[in-house]
Amino acid sequence: MYGDIKLFAGSGCPELAQRIAEYVNIPLSGWDIQDFPNENLFVRLHGSVRGQDVYIIQSHSRPVHRNIMELLIAIDCLKRDSAGRITVVVPYMAYAQSDKKDQPRVPITARLLADMIEVAGADRWMTIDLHADQIQGFYKIPGDSLTAFHIMIDYFRQKQLDAVVVTPDLGYAKKGRNYAAELDFPLAFVEKRRVGNSGQRQALSLIGSVQDKDVIIVDDLVDTAGSIREAVELVKASGAKDVYVSFTHPVLSDPATERLQQLPIKEIVTTDTIPIPPEKMLPNITVLSVADLLGEVIMRSHEGRSVGELFNE
Repeated sequence: MYGDIKLFAGSGCPELAQRIAEYVNIPLSGWDIQDFPNENLFVRLHGSVRGQDVYIIQSHSRPVHRNIMELLIAIDCLKRDSAGRITVVVPYMAYAQSDKKDQPRVPITARLLADMIEVAGADRWMTIDLHADQIQGFYKIPGDSLTAFHIMIDYFRQKQLDAVVVTPDLGYAKKGRNYAAELDFPLAFVEKRRVGNSGQRQALSLIGSVQDKDVIIVDDLVDTAGSIREAVELVKASGAKDVYVSFTHPVLSDPATERLQQLPIKEIVTTDTIPIPPEKMLPNITVLSVADLLGEVIMRSHEGRSVGELFNE
C-alpha cells in the first residue's frame, strides 16, 4: 500500500532511533532541525518522502515542550511533502498522567496532546507503557500501545530470584499482578494517599508479606522517586532482603538521582525510552533497550502483519 520505510530521528532519543534503524537495517533519513534565535523551530527534509511509509522516532524527553513542538512541525513537514503514511513513534509520551478531570477546573492534557498529533497530520501512533491505558481512546487514528513488560520479565527470570513483586501504589496493582503471575512470585502492595496537588504522597501500609524475601518494586516510570523512596523504606522496614526497582521510563526529575543513590537498592532496571544523562547514571542502573521491540513492530506495521503474535496474543 505504501512505498519504502523512511525513518527519521527527532532530538528526543537519537541513540534509540539509531538502534531501531540498525535492527530494521534501514539507515536514518536526513533532515535539518534548526533553532532560530527567537526559539522558533525549522525542519527541512534532505530528500523526498512522497508516497513513502514514514516513521518519526521522538520521545518526549527534556526539553519536553521543545520536543513536542519539534514532533508536530516534523509531522506537518512530512505531510506537506506528500508522505504516504506518517507514524509517530513516541517511546515515552508526556502528559500521560493528566488523563482525567480528577478535580474541578483542571485540563485533560493527554487528550489535548492526542488532538495536536492528529491535527498535525499523523496517520498512526506507537508508544510504550502509557501511564493510563484509557489514553488509547483519546486518539481517533489507529495505534500500537506496546509494553516493555516482556523485556523486564525475561531479564528478571534469568536472575532466578526468590522474590515478592511489590507495587508502590494500588493504581499499578493490576500490572503488578501480571509481573507476579509471569514470574510465579507472590504480590504485595504499598497503600498510600496523595497529599494535595504538590505531587507528594504519604505511604500508609504494606499489604502482603516481604519478610526474608527479595523484593522487585515495579512501576511504569520514576519521576522524582518520592514513591519509590517510600516503597523501598517500607519493604526494608518490613524485613525484605535485597531490593530491585524496575520501571520503563527513567524521567528522573530532580532530586530523583540523589534519592535513588541514597536508598539500599541492589539494582535499578529501566529502559532507553528516555536517554539518561551521564550525570544521572548510577552504578547500579541497568538499561534494557526497547529498540528491537519497536523495530519489529515497525516492520510488522509496514508489512501488514500482526503485532499481537509477538506476545502470543
